[in-house]
Amino acid sequence: MPERWLQIKGDPSVRAFLFEQQRVQSLFDEHLDRVLDTMQVLLTSKGVFHVKVHFSSSQLTCWLYDDPYNYRVYVREQALAPGFLDGMPTLDFEGHPPCIAPARIRPILDEFRRLRLTDRQIYLRNASINRINGMIGMTFSCDGSHYIDCEDFFRRLDCFGKDA
Repeated sequence: MPERWLQIKGDPSVRAFLFEQQRVQSLFDEHLDRVLDTMQVLLTSKGVFHVKVHFSSSQLTCWLYDDPYNYRVYVREQALAPGFLDGMPTLDFEGHPPCIAPARIRPILDEFRRLRLTDRQIYLRNASINRINGMIGMTFSCDGSHYIDCEDFFRRLDCFGKDA
């Protein structure tokens, strides 16, 4: 499979002040392991084929396999509420096997954690996983965005501040 990695530079005014800003602790940061665990369950057993986490504003946006044209937004306490996952349907990807295997989800989420917390100035603001098309999306504090194939993501971790 050819490499699929799209890098997009964002707002120049954001990049100009990059080193004058610092990450501020969000509600999702305070519960980061729980948020990432929730994402893992959503993607592996609740029929969510695409999930996007907005770390700074503490929200999850989900697309379900059985209703792909309507996304659902879960904010702050709603996504962290006891029983949140119980209220989600249990679905599989019948008829359309995902490109990203369930065993790859946790390592991706662990990298999201690292990219969110490693640096106080250049940090992950939001990230997404789409199991159907195999793509990972990430936007950083410098307002740069990356859309990268799952396997390319793992091959190129050094580009994101880690030796592969």
